[in-house]
Amino acid sequence: MKLAVIAIGRPGRGPEATLAADYAGRATLAGRPLGLGPLELIDLEARKPGRAAEAELILRAADGAHLIACDERGRTFSSRAFADHLAMLRDRGERRLAFAVGGADGLDDSVRAAAASTLAFGPQTWPHALARAMLAEQLYRAVTILAGSPYHRD
Repeated sequence: MKLAVIAIGRPGRGPEATLAADYAGRATLAGRPLGLGPLELIDLEARKPGRAAEAELILRAADGAHLIACDERGRTFSSRAFADHLAMLRDRGERRLAFAVGGADGLDDSVRAAAASTLAFGPQTWPHALARAMLAEQLYRAVTILAGSPYHRD
């Protein structure tokens, strides 16, 4: 199952972008033997302002994928439960899993409505560049949990 983090905004060349790319690369390498990956980071920038324009881009990039909207009101998972959820989606035959990270104003209602589920990193609001890095790390962690690696400790 291919994995994608679809985010509004350009992370630039800062430490968050470096960190997200590092974890995406790790997840890709570790996940291939498990049928997970590659993990692609897709950064989108709307030409028009507003969540509706951002939603169009997200939904186009996620076309055909099992979409999970990252939203502070979403479901929280422990790392092991998140890994099990990814494995369940892979095992039921999903070909592509996409996570949507909104811009400064969050996700448009149309993205949440199109999503199969939502994911939260807690009730706080996170900058999109940091959310990308955190999500990439959690995807890497999930892959290592499924592979039986000692990276994750309970």
